[in-house]
Amino acid sequence: MHTTRRTPHRVFLSLVTLAGLLAHSASALETYTEIPGSECDGTITVGPEYTTDKDLTDLGNPKGKSFEFKMALADSKIFRGDDKTLEPDKKRVNTERKISVYIPAAYKDGTAAPFLIIHDGPGPLGSVRNALDNLTIAKDINRRLPAFIAIAVENGGNDGKNSERGLEYDTMSDRLARFISEEVFAAVLANAEIKAAYPRLAFTPNPWGHAVMGCSSGGAAALSMGWFRPDLVRRIIAYSGTFVDQQDDDAAEEAKYPLGAWEYHSGMKLIETTPPKPLRIFTHCSENDLRSKDSEDTHHNWVMAGERTAAALKARGYHQRFVFSKATGHCDGKVFNQTLADTLVWLWRGYH
Repeated sequence: MHTTRRTPHRVFLSLVTLAGLLAHSASALETYTEIPGSECDGTITVGPEYTTDKDLTDLGNPKGKSFEFKMALADSKIFRGDDKTLEPDKKRVNTERKISVYIPAAYKDGTAAPFLIIHDGPGPLGSVRNALDNLTIAKDINRRLPAFIAIAVENGGNDGKNSERGLEYDTMSDRLARFISEEVFAAVLANAEIKAAYPRLAFTPNPWGHAVMGCSSGGAAALSMGWFRPDLVRRIIAYSGTFVDQQDDDAAEEAKYPLGAWEYHSGMKLIETTPPKPLRIFTHCSENDLRSKDSEDTHHNWVMAGERTAAALKARGYHQRFVFSKATGHCDGKVFNQTLADTLVWLWRGYH
């Protein structure tokens, strides 16, 4: 990773400090409004047969630019890879994480761009890249995407309790949102290759221009980023979300949220009992998503958790879209191939 001295003209998120982001966000919201309407909100069932949406394929449209670099965990102030909940002898912790960035051809250097964070990077970045190439120039304005910048962030390693990925994604806190806003964006803006291609690259301070997506624990992490920090991110995509009790048993957050992400819809029923937050939320679960072999009170039934989360969001009046996919499994590629373009269009509806 290369670092350079910041220049005065980079007024938006020049170093992406939290204080600066909050100040810019508050100012941006003073005049910003959007009326997305309720089109395509609600529950949609797909399958059991699937096709690939053509807008997720290469249709020969102008291409943007791709970049990759790495961040050392030891350089982080938030996820250093040495948390007391980890068991590195059993679940290996990575020493660095790859950051993949795609800047679409429709982006104009110097414009304050919206962005999409992708957990478990690179993940579905290839499909997102094609969607940007095809839909930022769509003739149908109801099918058009804004020229957002896609940033795929690799997790810190392994999975489940006592892992770095579990710490980052399953913990009920704002730690991941702070890591992205304070450290990842600073690294993107400081990257020498990106600066050479886009010397005036900027991100919008408007939190309605900030989106995040993930699958499994990455989906739970997407919801948690918005839930705990709606001032930093407001558009959420969660496929096969791990809205179950997978938070580390010895995490500090256990004292307040003893059942982890299960608390969103059951237990504490956070969605039901908390005043609505300014969020737009897509969730999904598969018919054959992960299920506990034990009884329902083990808090590890993905299908039940997904359905309850969607029902709670609907009852609380959120703009929400829930896809239930037949004859599919956990984070099933067939679901992404058929639905991701529609999901992105719905997610960004109303943004300007």
